[in-house]
Amino acid sequence: MKITGPQSNTPAGRPTRTGQAAGGFSLGSTAGAASASAKAGVSGPAGPTSVASLMALQGVEGVDGPQERRRRAIRRGSRLLDRLEALKLAHLAGQGGAEALSALSLTGREERPDAEDAGLNAVLDQVDLRVAVELAKAAVAGR
Repeated sequence: MKITGPQSNTPAGRPTRTGQAAGGFSLGSTAGAASASAKAGVSGPAGPTSVASLMALQGVEGVDGPQERRRRAIRRGSRLLDRLEALKLAHLAGQGGAEALSALSLTGREERPDAEDAGLNAVLDQVDLRVAVELAKAAVAGR
C-alpha cells in the first residue's frame, strides 16, 4: 500500500471544515496555532550550572563540612584500631607482624581531619598515641 499524503477519510458527500475530526468534534481555529507555539516555547529541563549548585541540591555542606570531617576522622580512627588489632593477632600467633606494622605505619601517616567534637578528638588522640607507641616499640626492636 502506497501512502501519498494527507487525504480526507470522510464520506464523499459530507463537507469537512478545518480542524474538525471525523466524529464531528471541532478543535477550533486557534488550536493549531496554540499547539505550534507551545511546542516551540517548551524546552527540556535545565541542569545545574555549577558544582556548588549541584552540592546545594544534594544538601552537602561542602567538601570540608563539619559532618564530612567527622566521618573521615571516625573512618581513620576505625582503620587504625583495625590495624592495631591485626598487629596484636600477629603477635599472639607468634609471627613478627611486619605486614601489620607497615599497614599501621601507612594508616598512621594519613592526615587526620580535625573534628569539631572535643570528645571524638580526645579518643582519636588516644588511638594516635597507641599507634605511636607500637611504632616506637617496633623501631627499638629493629623490625
